[in-house]
Amino acid sequence: MLKISQLHYLFLATLLSLSCAKTVHAEPNTTLTVIVNGVRHKTGEICFRVYDSEKGFPMSNSSEVQNGCTKINGTSVKKVFSGLKPGTYAVAVVDDQNGDRKLNKDFFGIPKEGFGISKNPTVSVQTGTPKFRNSSFKMTKNTTINISLKYSLDP
Repeated sequence: MLKISQLHYLFLATLLSLSCAKTVHAEPNTTLTVIVNGVRHKTGEICFRVYDSEKGFPMSNSSEVQNGCTKINGTSVKKVFSGLKPGTYAVAVVDDQNGDRKLNKDFFGIPKEGFGISKNPTVSVQTGTPKFRNSSFKMTKNTTINISLKYSLDP
């Protein structure tokens, strides 16, 4: 009788320890490929900023989750961002011709360099700067997006 109750306690202890153990679920990382079309220049760089929230979007160079520049080598440029967690993202790009890695504007705030935003929203005097919620996309797996460069505001 004593051996059966000892086995019973051992079995119960094993079950309890298994039920208390935390299951580790590693979040898979995803890859975002951004293709920029409509590049007009043959020199310079296309600079990319990937944001995961509205904070700083699309102008801040300190609140993005990833960034980088790629030398221009044709009318399209591709950049791959790895290690992104599944979530909601938006991308801003600039045709950086003077090497300062930011979008230069004139006295009235109108861009002097080519620019683009994920989901290619209308950018005009009436619409103003695109909002994160209108430019963002959900990423649950490896994703490719296309951004068309604009060299002036939309009518």
